[in-house]
Amino acid sequence: MKHKNPYGQLLSDMAGVSKNNNSPSIQVGKIIASPPDIQVSYNGIVLEKEELWISQYLLVGYTRAGKGHIISATQDAAGGSGDAEYAAHHHAIDNDYTDTIIFTDTLVAGDYVSIMPMMSEDGSIQQYIILDKIVRLDG
Repeated sequence: MKHKNPYGQLLSDMAGVSKNNNSPSIQVGKIIASPPDIQVSYNGIVLEKEELWISQYLLVGYTRAGKGHIISATQDAAGGSGDAEYAAHHHAIDNDYTDTIIFTDTLVAGDYVSIMPMMSEDGSIQQYIILDKIVRLDG
């Protein structure tokens, strides 16, 4: 009488669970229409805005604020009159700064994007995340 390996089924079950919980692979899509009414060609289908999540920095109006400290100096400049008080001089720069950048561009038709499939928040429908605009370096 041949005995069944008691670990075989356990290992098979563990492999199945692992396979079902792997992260989906990232794919490439091509923009057909820009946001806000975005459309993306992906694996032979056209994805509409209702199926998509998008990184907000890819949208017009995305705002970032920055701050820092700069230490520098202006270039030497002369007044030109020949008087000693107008001799070549520079001004030191040692200041805190804050700045805001507002993005004014977005994805346009023909751009390639990285897309990752996902399930909706309630797990009922397939959706997709547009992660970033991508380009190839070889042309």
